[in-house]
This record gives sequence, structure tokens and C-alpha cells, in this order.
Amino acid sequence: MKNYKIPNGKELRIAISGKSGCGNTTVSSLLSEKLGIKLINFTFRQLAAEKGMTLAQVIEAAKTDDSWDKAVDTRQVELAKKESCVLGSRLAIWMLKEADVKIYLLASDDLRASRILNREGGDLQEIKRFTTMRDSEDTKRYQNLYGINNNDYADVANLVIDTSVNVPEEIVGNILSELAKRGLVEEC
Repeated sequence: MKNYKIPNGKELRIAISGKSGCGNTTVSSLLSEKLGIKLINFTFRQLAAEKGMTLAQVIEAAKTDDSWDKAVDTRQVELAKKESCVLGSRLAIWMLKEADVKIYLLASDDLRASRILNREGGDLQEIKRFTTMRDSEDTKRYQNLYGINNNDYADVANLVIDTSVNVPEEIVGNILSELAKRGLVEEC
């Protein structure tokens, strides 16, 4: 993979979104590492850890209390505005209006469940059930909170990438090539 850098005197904000198990965290982490910029990936999972709660408890609380979503979303956008970064979150491409590039990652439900199983362990059928419930709850909340339909990404994303086709390093290489074509990074 070629090495790239942000041109001197420039800043770069990349927003990456997708549903659980699509590779958001992996791709965002690799991309931020390759570019030497900050990764911002503050999610319900991190909020749950901060609060000493399970992810399921936070998701349940967020069903009736908008402050959970707003706390995560506001913190992410505030952090992203401060410096060059990769913002990886479910709503990054919608929330970070200032993003230079907005990337949506997708994968089949079965592949997503398999990845979550590999990451967290458990029972595949239970993970499929929980992921389907979580997707549905997320979509309802985002629509109610912000008027965002997270299933309607085509008009928002600059790049839509099926993560089942390539390994994360190849996906990052493709993103870097696209950034170079747009003049946002240069080879070094």
C-alpha cells in the first residue's frame, strides 16, 4: 500500500458510517493510522463502558431518553471539528457536515453477524436477533431525533463500499487512492 499524507497547511475530515459489523471501527482505525490523524469513534459501546453499563442497557435507555444519542453525537462532532480526523460512527456521514469525504460501509446481515460473533463470541442466532433489533431501534431513533433515515445513504455518501469484497487493508488502500484522486492527500 502506498503511503500518503495530508498536504502541508491543509486539514482533512473523513466521515465513515455503516451498521454494526460492517467494519467501521477496523477501517476507520487503519485509515487514521495510515494518515497519522486522530480517530474519533465514540459510540454507545464506549458510553456504556464509561457509565459501567452493558451495551444492551444503554440501547434500552436510549429508547426513551434522547440524551444518550445526543451526548454521543454532540461529543463526536465537537471533537471532529477541532482537527484532521477520521470520524467513524453510525451517523458520521450525516452529522459531520464539514467532512471532506463521506464513506458508507455495507455488508450482508449474515456477514455482519458472523463478524460480531468473531469479535464478541456468543450464539450466532442470538447475535442475528439482537443485531436486527438494534438496527431497527437505531433507525427509529435517528429518524425521530434528527430526521435521518440511516438506510438512505446513497445521496449523502461520496463513496459506498461493500466490505465483503476486500479485506480491510485493501479497502483502506482504495479509500486512500480515492482521496488522492480528489487532491485531499498526496503520496509521500
